[in-house]
Amino acid sequence: MRVLILNNAWPAGFQATEQEIADHLKMSRTPVREAMMKLQQEELVRVVPRHGLRVLPVSADDMREIYEVLTSLEATAAGLAAQRSLSTQDLAPLVSATASMERALLAGDLDAWACADEDFHKALLALCGNRKLEAVVLNFMDRVHRARMVTLRMRAIPTASTEEHSALVDAIRRGDPEAAHNVHRSHRQRAGRELLALLARVGLNQI
Repeated sequence: MRVLILNNAWPAGFQATEQEIADHLKMSRTPVREAMMKLQQEELVRVVPRHGLRVLPVSADDMREIYEVLTSLEATAAGLAAQRSLSTQDLAPLVSATASMERALLAGDLDAWACADEDFHKALLALCGNRKLEAVVLNFMDRVHRARMVTLRMRAIPTASTEEHSALVDAIRRGDPEAAHNVHRSHRQRAGRELLALLARVGLNQI
């Protein structure tokens, strides 16, 4: 259910009863009910007794707050990674994800680009050495994924991200925590401004 919402297979405004969802997912109603309550806690749906759930819209205010969290915590993760004297093999997932982003842009495949971009951010978190920080950020990244998939084809070709990722890998490779922190902080700030501008321009808090 969560994946269907985050990927916009169930867009904002989608409604279904508990039984309809259970039938669709070929599950019993008990786990569906439990999942619905968890999704409500995450503010992805509103559960209405006897009427099932309604998927809530993307909120520009939520995205603003989430990007503030991501900007702070991921920049910290980047600095931590740079302190760890990571080997070429350790950094391979970051290098591979950046290369995949570049290939996807050349092919005009924005879906592949988005997947590679998410792979990069997840690999960075895995390298920071702080599992609690990683868990918190991954939860928020899932929320951002939904807004990004909606706006993916409304933005300019995202060449800046690959350049910024390469700069971050170089800073981590050099073992420069301050540079890594600053590069990634700037990266997240720029990405957040772009997403919020799109939300404001096209009113996606209503979708």
